[in-house]
Amino acid sequence: NPFAGLVSHLRASWLSGKTRPMEYRVAQLKALGRFLDDKKQEILEATASDLGKAPFEAELSEILLCKNELHETLNNLSCWMKDEQVDRNLAMQLDSAFIRKDPYGVVLIIAPWNYPIHLFLVPLVGAIAAGNCVIVKPSEVSKKTEKLVAETLPGYLDKDCFAVVTGGVQETTRLLENKFDYIFFTDSSPPVGRIIMTAAAKHLTPVTLELGGKNPCYVSDTCDVTNVARRVAWGRFFNAGQTCIAPDYLLCTIEMQEKLLPALRKAIDDFYGPSPRESPDFGRIVSDKQFQRVQRLLGSGRVAIGGQTDEAERYIAPTVLVDVQPLDPVMQEEIFGPILPIIIITNMDEAIDFINSRERPLAVYAFSSDDKVVNQVLERTSSGGFCGNDTLMHVTLPSLPFGGIGNSGLGTHHGKFSFDTFSHHRGCLKRGMGWERLNAPRYPPYSQQKFGVIRATSKVTRKSDCTLL
Repeated sequence: NPFAGLVSHLRASWLSGKTRPMEYRVAQLKALGRFLDDKKQEILEATASDLGKAPFEAELSEILLCKNELHETLNNLSCWMKDEQVDRNLAMQLDSAFIRKDPYGVVLIIAPWNYPIHLFLVPLVGAIAAGNCVIVKPSEVSKKTEKLVAETLPGYLDKDCFAVVTGGVQETTRLLENKFDYIFFTDSSPPVGRIIMTAAAKHLTPVTLELGGKNPCYVSDTCDVTNVARRVAWGRFFNAGQTCIAPDYLLCTIEMQEKLLPALRKAIDDFYGPSPRESPDFGRIVSDKQFQRVQRLLGSGRVAIGGQTDEAERYIAPTVLVDVQPLDPVMQEEIFGPILPIIIITNMDEAIDFINSRERPLAVYAFSSDDKVVNQVLERTSSGGFCGNDTLMHVTLPSLPFGGIGNSGLGTHHGKFSFDTFSHHRGCLKRGMGWERLNAPRYPPYSQQKFGVIRATSKVTRKSDCTLL
């Protein structure tokens, strides 16, 4: 196996204990910060080349949010690393019981192409903070960014403990043949997620899967239509729609659709001008293959806004589809492009039933001026995350866990959740060598009297309800 030597080298480094001291982890995290600072312009240029990403969008999603994760981690790492003391029963009052946060060992992070810096660097922050050695596999689809990461990132990190591997499906397949202690995989494809889990199962390796999905967005009849249109259009067309948590389709009544269409048209015009193709703030589809896939989805329903394409530029205009049916092709897969279908429902209950009849998404969005409506959608649906009266913004908070459920993924990260994901929570009990008489009741020969002592000193009793009169 071409990667066996690399994995063995990293494992030897991890077994040496090199990554365990907090000072070492902090030094490597600070080096990641220097990478972002030093290579900022190159990151902006690479993401512009790969995705037509506007500097504003790239700096926000690829640099600022990554720095927020870094600073959150550096600010709290000493606290996160501390042993967590736990409750003890009467029999253990003289002992020490705690949870230690151990690193897993050698970790593999496989990143996607749509946010090619953010989606490897944020989990990398957690993996380093937790004390692991790491191999990073950036996506080969975002070619310029892959080249930038492969050529420059190793110059900032300890080469004995961290490495970048490049290549496509063949290289990733060979990489997965090796035994890793944890695998973190991000992609919009559940079938590929199953391949990763199958490979991990051979070594009983735990995994986190971030897989995306068709995120529903319910718009009630009571809302500020202008605000809804602007927030939905921003979330749908940010990064040309190539965002795993983008609102994938709208659910609203026919009456609300009639109000939303002109508001969406105005929002698109306000954001990108009368010709989004000429806007410096609107991106492009990442590859010819992806362009052709997204373009085929334009055949569903009827184009109400946009619909223009240019294959040479891999340009697809911000598009809204109406008269879309649940069985249309655009409703059978994650769109991952600048297309927003509208599905007509008659009321909130029907919208919730529609959401619950499909695979659980990475995010659910709900808009209403009535907080009870937003809460109803929150309480009666299941998804990786939820955002009321906005889109995307929940992912910007390091204090919130980010991850999928069911078909949209497994596990969470961001902030402390990243540290916990890449840490084995090791239950520990330390007892003294003396006081052996206290252990006598557990030893044979057994008796009911001994069991009574054991029960009295170790049982957990339920707290009684207390009513204040």
